[in-house]
Amino acid sequence: MPDQVTPGTAAASGAADPELFSDLRALADDSAAEARTYLATVADIASGANPAAALPLGLLALSQVLVMGARLGAIEDIVPEDRFEVDPGPDVELDPLRENLTNLLEGLDDYADIVDPVTEPELTTGSISNDLTVVASALAHGLRHHEEGRILEALWWWQFSYLSDWGERAASALRVLQALLAHIRLDADADAVAEAEFDALHP
Repeated sequence: MPDQVTPGTAAASGAADPELFSDLRALADDSAAEARTYLATVADIASGANPAAALPLGLLALSQVLVMGARLGAIEDIVPEDRFEVDPGPDVELDPLRENLTNLLEGLDDYADIVDPVTEPELTTGSISNDLTVVASALAHGLRHHEEGRILEALWWWQFSYLSDWGERAASALRVLQALLAHIRLDADADAVAEAEFDALHP
């Protein structure tokens, strides 16, 4: 994140200030790179090529993309010059991604969630596959603006959707993946762990 784009920066009219726009462009380029990495990682997970790596890769992908979201959430609202979102065309079809993730995570996918920890602390259910896909959809939508050169629109969309939707879903999924990995690694039978360590040390 550029040093000049800090909490409290007036980012609403970046194009009117060449230096500020340059900083926002750098932020947009960094965010686009993070978005592409996330999309590639989730596609790799959904392919099922390495099921054993699905949880740690998901944990890493969500952790990294939440840093991107936090950067956008830390600056003031970004408003496109035209004050409306240019239609980027049909969204990318992500149902196959969702279905592949659902199949891959069978038995682990659903989890207990809270509607809103601040205003609606009622218990509900969540889905890791749905969360990963929601994040992918939002990032892909912003990427289309970025690839067409609409820098402020891309930043606006990523920021708005982070605060309204995908940030919450990413944070929820991250917590669940961390909990799953913790159970897998810490709840193992002590005798089985000792036997595995002995085998590793005495091939």
